[in-house]
Amino acid sequence: MILLAFLLVGAYLARDILIPLAIALTLNFLLAPAVIQLQRLRISRLPAVALVAALAFSLAGGVGWIVARQVIAVVTDLPNYRNNIQDKLGALHAPNQGPLGMAVRSAREIGSEISGETEPAPPPMPKPEELRTRREREQARLQAESQPVLVKVVPQAQPGSKYQYLSQYAWPVLKPLGALVLVLIFTLYMLLKREDLRNRLLLLAGIGQLNLMTQALNEAAGRISRYLIMNVLVNAGYGVVFGVGLYLLHVPNATLWGVLMGILRMVPYAGTMIAGLAPVAFTLAVFNGWWHPLWVLLLFAGLEFVIANFIEPHIYGKRTGISSFALVIMAVVWTLLWGWPGLIVSTPLTVCLIVMGRHIPQMRFLHILLGDDAELSPEAHFYERLLAMDQVEARQIAEKFLQRRDLVELYDEVVLPALILSEQDRHKGVMDEVHGTWLYQSSIELIAELSDCKPRQIEQPAENQTTPDRTRPVVCIPADDHADEIAGTMFSQLLEQCGHKTMLLNASALTPEIMTRLAEDVGTIVCISAVPPFAFAQARKLAQVLREHLPENLLIVGLWGDHDDPEDLRSRFGNAQPNSVVTTLRSALAQIRQMESKAPESEAAGESRAVTT
Repeated sequence: MILLAFLLVGAYLARDILIPLAIALTLNFLLAPAVIQLQRLRISRLPAVALVAALAFSLAGGVGWIVARQVIAVVTDLPNYRNNIQDKLGALHAPNQGPLGMAVRSAREIGSEISGETEPAPPPMPKPEELRTRREREQARLQAESQPVLVKVVPQAQPGSKYQYLSQYAWPVLKPLGALVLVLIFTLYMLLKREDLRNRLLLLAGIGQLNLMTQALNEAAGRISRYLIMNVLVNAGYGVVFGVGLYLLHVPNATLWGVLMGILRMVPYAGTMIAGLAPVAFTLAVFNGWWHPLWVLLLFAGLEFVIANFIEPHIYGKRTGISSFALVIMAVVWTLLWGWPGLIVSTPLTVCLIVMGRHIPQMRFLHILLGDDAELSPEAHFYERLLAMDQVEARQIAEKFLQRRDLVELYDEVVLPALILSEQDRHKGVMDEVHGTWLYQSSIELIAELSDCKPRQIEQPAENQTTPDRTRPVVCIPADDHADEIAGTMFSQLLEQCGHKTMLLNASALTPEIMTRLAEDVGTIVCISAVPPFAFAQARKLAQVLREHLPENLLIVGLWGDHDDPEDLRSRFGNAQPNSVVTTLRSALAQIRQMESKAPESEAAGESRAVTT
């Protein structure tokens, strides 16, 4: 925050240099693609820059000359419309005659009676004594005026110094010209020394940050250049259509208003309103009736509605990467710092800040605050809604995910990561019992509602396809707590939808009788369900018990969402090493399919006696 405060103060104090630099940088982003295209045509750097700069500045000068001539013509003709303006202003007042005027007078009289106020009475006639008093006061006034007036000689003011003369008359003219010269110099230098400036920035960042800074510079240049080019084309087209519409409406100086619309619309927010309302006010002064101003207003409103809501979102898309709210806030900030120039260059400068926040870890907060794609991931959004006890929106997130993805992916990429986050919060002690119970109960209800949603079959080679009569029964055992049980419930549901006989058995229910029944059928696959980060110890302990009592059964351990290598995890089980360790539900389904394809025909076809109600 201290660094940000120093940067804001520095940007304000050095605005006389930074404003031309920022405008030159914006022009560089706009003109650099044309210079690059000319260089690809075998034209050297200096002639390419000279040609592009000459065309750009000639176009700007020509547009400025046309606007200046039209403005002088409008200002010269305005006095001719003085009577029309006065008639318009008089027409805005309430009429004195007719039904409307009578209604207004009646309303005023009724209001006076209700409020107790009366109309002011005419002044009374003065009495003779008052007339004599007035005559005496008039004679005294005339006598006072006949007295001589005191005259004081004041020496002539000395002429001001040259500095005062310059500050009063020359500085308002020299300052804009100096800023314009600085913009031209900075722009030409940036176009000519583009690689030199880029290399200096890379050296400033350090050799170790070459990849990072290269990506940042390329992304910033690409985003801003594409946005500026499309912005110029859209606003130019807007100005042409608006000018043609005014010409068809017989509005004088239609060229001026079209050019002003194309130029001022590049100024966010304020420019559009100024360029749109100025011709409306002009037609109010020029034409006698009210229809022409109304048609001009409708033309402006219709074009703005179509351009802003249909054309610009389609053309721009995500070219800038700025959220709408951040665009407004940053426009206000840059305007407060630099005035109107800050408002003009607010979008390119904000894009630079977002790119820095995307690629520089220390400035990541800028991308989060200003970017348009800083959204919660589906799993984080799902977990946050469950924490807020908003089951309806949590279900909507799951349904929206299922519109484009599979049920297995929903469980693997949304529900299981949310369970892992809940386990982390629970072990940290930041989740109370009420929220934890509600979260687990809501997850169970959601899983039950999704029981009719069929997952896509796991892709396998043709020789490994298994028939329904060869599917093995599966017993799923949670390692410890509710999260393990919910993960086991999801896995059991997926297995049932794939044609398996399944049983979800709590670890506390592993009695000697159950162990004996499971051991009698070696075709039954046993799966341990464990949710990290603190489930490995319980899963290892349960695997030792199962290996001791069920040495012939296939054992799978699901450490759901663990990012370690499954083979490394399997080696950590020691003597209780399972047949396989999986980290996702999809890989667990594929592993069971693979085990079934390798099983003997007679073993897989037998009915399991271990799976009972």
